[in-house]
Amino acid sequence: MPKLRAPAFLFGYLLLLAACVASLAAQGDLSLGRSPLENLARTLGDFARPSFVDAWFGAERLEYRSEDGTLLRVEDRRAVERSFLAAVARGAWVTLQIATLGSLLAALLALPLALLAARNLHAPAPLKAAARAVLDTTRAIHTLVFGLLLVGIVGLGPMAGILAIALHSLGTYGKLFAESIEALDMAAVEALRATGAKPLQVFGRAVLPQVAPQFVGHHLYVWEFNIRDSTVLGLIGAGGLGLLISEAVSLFQWSRLATLLLVVVALVMLFDSLSRRAREALQ
Repeated sequence: MPKLRAPAFLFGYLLLLAACVASLAAQGDLSLGRSPLENLARTLGDFARPSFVDAWFGAERLEYRSEDGTLLRVEDRRAVERSFLAAVARGAWVTLQIATLGSLLAALLALPLALLAARNLHAPAPLKAAARAVLDTTRAIHTLVFGLLLVGIVGLGPMAGILAIALHSLGTYGKLFAESIEALDMAAVEALRATGAKPLQVFGRAVLPQVAPQFVGHHLYVWEFNIRDSTVLGLIGAGGLGLLISEAVSLFQWSRLATLLLVVVALVMLFDSLSRRAREALQ
């Protein structure tokens, strides 16, 4: 029977792919539009010169005139773009705050639930079922959905983003923590239990020393993911870079959008490098 499971799963996956493609084709939703190549070329042309370049090489006297030649206003592109870059720096800091605090809150809330959900720790069945239900539910609901709900509850601003990140990441942390606990060596746990140790003593002396490196690795991974995720929360009013991205898209300022995306990529790459070094140091 085990040998038949892999082909069965593969066949089911291929069947799902075929159903998805056939359904979209039947509805006419596989089209790329009337002129995708022209649209792509125009978009790439706009992205080719990110707006941050104007902070040093932009026109110091840019005139805007009406169709009849009347001077409407004069703009110093360098000053305007430097002001925008200052706003980008503030937005990046808010994004980092949302991801950092939301990730930490989620990890702290997930730990007791993971201890209840882990099969090998044999928590009471009702508590185990409740913990698994909470973890599955929070993991199933997207961060943006939590964000939309929380903006209506706590208002606009970073707090809604922090709570949205925390609620969604709670399920991810709980699953990862529970799997790490289920993989630990139970000999030390059973030995401590045999001496009459209390649950907190068992956790502190037998469980935590074995799973702490994995916990840290999981935290760094989810934290890195949340930095990417938190950039989108600004689209719904949670602040950070997402708010600036929303403004750039709404005003068709593709050169500024290019600058913002470069900042997001640089932020993620920097954190990925730092987290990789931290994981290597823990090994």
